[in-house]
This record gives sequence, structure tokens and C-alpha cells, in this order.
Amino acid sequence: MWADGEPIDPSPTIDQAVNAGFPWLEIRCARCKTARVVNRYVGNLAPMSGVFPDYTAPIVRVGAEGRELATARWGMPSSQQALMEATKKRAKKLEAKGKPVEFKELLRMEPDGGTTNIRNVKSQHWTRWLGVENRCIVPFNSFSEFNKDEGGDIWFALDEERPLACFAGIWTNWTSVRKVKEGETNNDLYAFLTTEANAEVGAIHPKAMPVILTTPEQVEIWMTASPDEALKLQRPLPDGSLRIVARGVKEDPAGATT
Repeated sequence: MWADGEPIDPSPTIDQAVNAGFPWLEIRCARCKTARVVNRYVGNLAPMSGVFPDYTAPIVRVGAEGRELATARWGMPSSQQALMEATKKRAKKLEAKGKPVEFKELLRMEPDGGTTNIRNVKSQHWTRWLGVENRCIVPFNSFSEFNKDEGGDIWFALDEERPLACFAGIWTNWTSVRKVKEGETNNDLYAFLTTEANAEVGAIHPKAMPVILTTPEQVEIWMTASPDEALKLQRPLPDGSLRIVARGVKEDPAGATT
């Protein structure tokens, strides 16, 4: 399950599942259409019934030798403004306890669990990562949005068979403090774009839904086109494109097979 850790929108959860038992991975989008054969094998990735913020998951990106399957931690670097505000709060608490504060060092070591989804692509914080070299696709079978009144986590897929589809994402390599106990580490990070919700998702979570790619043509546009052209894909799926496939469970085991 992907539990959304973005500071401004902590509610959505996402599940992804990928089979990777061979030295290549064939990404199949909706209704088993072949989107791309990944030409580099990275690890032996077993099916996953759940993915959580700041844990690793499979992505497909452009590497030095072409498309490659890689693993990255979920959560792109948060904005400097968000980290500054968090550091100020921490500094005040330390000062209230009479402890000395070196603000610059405190800011450098401020833990950042990452931003899991991206809506405002016009923000300068995100525009630097919108080039082809930082775009990726994130394979998934089902995703969930939380709604307490509807029974908790509500799981969506393209149909009951949960065919593999892709989120439109971005990635980067980044050095920062993700967790206090880890200290400063270097990691490949990713997040995916969101947009306004369609009818099915909006009935459960009106705020947003992931940007979902369902055809090989859409995948090619996202992975190769100019930013202006690629960002035309930041739109909801047509109403009626998704089905509710599970309710009230934290993970979707049925989504762990393709």
C-alpha cells in the first residue's frame, strides 16, 4: 500500500504490484497492451501488495543505456520553504528547553520524508525535474483513497482483473536526511503527478487522483515529449474508467499478481 506522505495531502494511499522474474520487464498497460520492454534488469522484484512512503518501489526511467527498471524511495525532496518552516518549529522547541541552536546546521539535518505526489507543476521547485532525464513511470495494479465514512481504504483499478497501468512520475538522485536514525544519505527518489479527481475517485476523495497512463502512446509521450506536451497528460481519467475492487483493507493482495 502506498500511504501518501505529502504534507498538504496526507490521505491517499496507493498500492503497486510488479512481477520481475527475468532479466527484462515488459510493462503492460490497460488491457494487457505492451507499453515497453525495459532493456536493463535491476534485481529480482517479487510482486508487492503494498508500498509505503519513503520505502523503495520499482520505477522505469531513462538510463545511460536506454530504458531501465530501477528501485527508488517514494517521496521527492520537499520544498525549501517546507523544510525551513519545520526547522523553525524544531529550533523553537530546542530554545524553549534552553538548548543552543545552530540554525544552519539544524536546517541541513532537518529530516525530510519526502513529498509523495505533485500537483503544482509550475512551481520552481518542480520545474527543474520535468525534463525527459527525470521523468519515469511507476507501474501499479490498484490504488486506494481513504474515506472513513465509506469504510476506510477504497481500492480502485481499471477493472476487476487489475491490469497493470502506470503513474506519470518524476525522479532524482538526492542527498539529505530522510530519517534521523539514518543521518545524511544519498538516494534515488520518486513521486507521481496528481490532478483533479474523476467521478469514481471524486466520490471517495474529491481533492485529487494520480495521473494514470493507460496506453503505450501515453507512456511514450510522457517519456519522450517536451515538458509542455508531456504535461498535457496531467488530467483525470474519463469518468467510468475505474472500478472499486476492494474496501476497508490496508493492502490489496489481489493486486499483487499481473
